[in-house]
Amino acid sequence: MSTIYSSAELDEVEGKAIEALKARSQQPIPDPDEWLDEELKRNILLTSVDAMLDWARRSSLWPVVCFPACCAFEFITTAASRFDISRFGMEIIRASPRQADLMITAGTLTWKMAPQVRRIYDQMAEPKWVIAMGACAISGGIFRSSYSVVPGYNRIIPVDVYVPGCPPRPEALLYGIGMLNHKISKMSIATEGK
Repeated sequence: MSTIYSSAELDEVEGKAIEALKARSQQPIPDPDEWLDEELKRNILLTSVDAMLDWARRSSLWPVVCFPACCAFEFITTAASRFDISRFGMEIIRASPRQADLMITAGTLTWKMAPQVRRIYDQMAEPKWVIAMGACAISGGIFRSSYSVVPGYNRIIPVDVYVPGCPPRPEALLYGIGMLNHKISKMSIATEGK
């Protein structure tokens, strides 16, 4: 079996590689602890537990939509690529209230459906928030004088943010989400259960 290179040539190439490595290795490698201390100083962030929890909560709101009527189209538009609610961590609309912490209410609520809305709200995990979207959710809308219509979701569940309109535009809903984010950022775990 013949080789392309002679063993003397291979020894010469290997020797040059070893000599180059020896030339680059005259100084010892610095102790890892020296750079580790500097690395830790650059990567430690001091904050409060409140600030960290509030940041996490407002950055990952998981909504459940409760009875969207006419406002459903504006909500769907808000979730689409032009307005993109996924930048608020809301890209997946939850099918179960047990996975959600934000209820977006919209549409006319009748007294017959009110217990189910309350049940959905009660099944949500704490802390939980509610956005009333549209005139019907805020005050019953044009149907408010009917005997069967609840004059606003705030008669059944506590509402955190009201977004007026019939139906409100996606920009208005985004503004309401921003207001809710601001409200969440002012929360404190010391006063949460009270």
